[in-house]
Amino acid sequence: MLAMDQSGRLSGVENPIVNPAAEHVTLDHQEAFGAGAFARLAVELHDAGGVEETVEAVVQFALQAEACSYAGVVLTLRGELETAAVTDPLVTEIYQLQADVGEGPMLTALGEGVVVHVPEVKAEKRWPAWAARLTQDRVGSALHVPMWANEQLIGVLSLFNTEPNAFTADDEAIAHILARHASVAVASARDGETMAAAVDARKLVGQAMGILMERFDLDETSAFEILKRYSQQNNLKLRDVAQDLIDTRKLRGSDGE
Repeated sequence: MLAMDQSGRLSGVENPIVNPAAEHVTLDHQEAFGAGAFARLAVELHDAGGVEETVEAVVQFALQAEACSYAGVVLTLRGELETAAVTDPLVTEIYQLQADVGEGPMLTALGEGVVVHVPEVKAEKRWPAWAARLTQDRVGSALHVPMWANEQLIGVLSLFNTEPNAFTADDEAIAHILARHASVAVASARDGETMAAAVDARKLVGQAMGILMERFDLDETSAFEILKRYSQQNNLKLRDVAQDLIDTRKLRGSDGE
């Protein structure tokens, strides 16, 4: 997990920022690569089992759809940056370097909600601290595209090429389309995981209530109130209290309940 500093916080991007380049993303660009390929991607993302599988499919697809040597996705998670998927460990190193120095093209894309194109990495002067420490010779150019879902900036899709000036306007247009597909899929996967976690929590609480009801001859309301009160008094999540009761058959620190 990459901790976000002041350069990477989302305080200035609560509302979506429209990039003029996005207005020129048309179906022509999609057809140029192949509508069938994007259709297959849509199916693959729909069938992905969760966020991890979703972003992995995205970066692998990027290697086929774009003029890129490496690809990566960073996602925002509770105020922090998470390296969600990379096609090469080098991408993780590039992300980490930006987190260390507090500046860089990916952080700018995330902080300002705009596409950041780095035509020639070695000649880059916009982020001096980052450029000074970037000693890798395996990256010549880069393209970072923000990922939006429900008017929230949820991450960045990053593309890298070993050669300078590798990304064209068509590459950027395709990257926009890919980022849109990825954003929707990630948001859906997150919602699915949240719902699954909620269902699991309800099952745990129900099982714990059953234990209390059987042991102390309680009704459902009384059993739930006991769990809730213990949760509040001990500053614990209700599902954790339930899990502990199921595992130990008692509420820690209590004599009866």
